[in-house]
Amino acid sequence: MNYLEAIIMGLIQGVTEFLPVSSSGHLAIFRNIFNISDPDAVFDILLHAGTIVAVLVVYFSDIKKLIVEGFKLLFDLLVNAGLLCKHVFGRQQVKYRRLVNSAYRKFVVLLFVSTIPTGILGILLKDTVKIVRTDLLIIGVCLLITACLLVICDMSPEGKKKPKNVTYVDAFSVGVAQGAATLPGISRSGTTIAVCTKLGFDRKFAVKYSFIMSVPAILGAVILEIDDVSKTVKSGVSVGPYIVGMIVAAIVGYFCIKTLLRMVCKKKMKYFAAYCVAAGLVSIIMHIAG
Repeated sequence: MNYLEAIIMGLIQGVTEFLPVSSSGHLAIFRNIFNISDPDAVFDILLHAGTIVAVLVVYFSDIKKLIVEGFKLLFDLLVNAGLLCKHVFGRQQVKYRRLVNSAYRKFVVLLFVSTIPTGILGILLKDTVKIVRTDLLIIGVCLLITACLLVICDMSPEGKKKPKNVTYVDAFSVGVAQGAATLPGISRSGTTIAVCTKLGFDRKFAVKYSFIMSVPAILGAVILEIDDVSKTVKSGVSVGPYIVGMIVAAIVGYFCIKTLLRMVCKKKMKYFAAYCVAAGLVSIIMHIAG
């Protein structure tokens, strides 16, 4: 892979990761059209890592508060564990600390609940995704599914749920949706935002939840591929284009997050749905043409 190819693929990743049209599907179609050899899963992982940077920049204030509250929550858990020991072994009357005592504490727990099914499905589907990640027929069908989800998003009534009102069942359901979106052609952002709006999330919060939730999911994917990363480095393959692609994905992704937020709030996801239908049909036709 040369630098120009890496830049173009980084551009595609940055745009399609946050705009709900499936980054993995578009990268596969692009490689097929321009006859670019599949650079292995490592490049895809690094491109996704670049998009994490974009999320961290856009939602820096929220993520900082979530990290602080996460550590406070862990500390209170340890304190409660100590109090439980006093109650059981020392037969002392104790008063436990309330663990979820703020909106950001609830946000932290919701993210944790969402990450569980995402992680499980990510592990279960890992080998399947590697097999079908370049299958244009599957990608085309999945893009059509994404289009349906985006229409559902626009048709969903205005929701009012924010962390205080979101249930843990809601969070688990969104996590399942994110796990299923590892299939190429299924947009992660489109799927999770559609499920959030269908569950009654406030639309602005749905976008925020979707993107912040992607951080642990992508980090998990990086961990799962750590062996492949080390093998790529040891093989002597030039990682320069990989890094350039990651940087481009981060820069472009930053602007696309803000664009999608406006589109979701104005219920204009149907435009992306129309595009996904067109891209899906092109992918299917390319598969048939062989």
